[in-house]
Parts: sequence; C-alpha cells; structure tokens
Amino acid sequence: MFGRQGEYASQFNQNYTQEEESQYKEDFSRITLNFVEAKKAGLPPTDPSVQTLVQQHFDFISKFWKPSKEAYKNLAMTYILPTAYKDSYEDIEKGLGKYTYDAVVIWANNNL
Repeated sequence: MFGRQGEYASQFNQNYTQEEESQYKEDFSRITLNFVEAKKAGLPPTDPSVQTLVQQHFDFISKFWKPSKEAYKNLAMTYILPTAYKDSYEDIEKGLGKYTYDAVVIWANNNL
C-alpha cells in the first residue's frame, strides 16, 4: 500500500524485528484508511472524529520521533508537496494528502 514511502527506509538505521516492522505497517495503514473513510464520508478536518485520527497519527509518529508543533506540521506538508509521500496518499485517495495535512495543522495548533 505504501510502497513509495519505502524509498526513505534506507535512510534510517532502525533495529526493528520483522514482526515489529509488520505491526508498524499495519498500524499506519489502518490509521491512513480511517482518514480515507472520514474523507469519503465528507467529514471536515475539524470534525472531532478526524481530530482523534490525528491524535492516533501523532501517537504513532511519536513511537519513532517526538516532533514539535512546527516539525509535525512540516511532516504533514510532505503529504501535499511533490514528494513520494504525496504520491502515496494520492494513489490511495485523490486529495488525501491535503485532507490529512489540514487535519494535522488544526490538531497541532490546538494540541502542541
């Protein structure tokens, strides 16, 4: 599902077991698919259930890195700029990167 993101995997020297890596991929896929469902349902990025998804996304990211407000928003920016991340999101659902970015910015401004 997120093959293009794997292009960056070689930049990180993490010592995760195959089981841990598989679980991380599953967790991230689930979070992402929940964003897709929310977007398809027409929920705005400000909707409390979407903001809960961002909290889950932040908690997931925080397993690997503790981003500041600006760093987290910058990460989300990679979902809308010409990057492999944007391409991955667009392959899943047109406009998903922008939707996720908007939700992350709102959550970060309110919670970080």
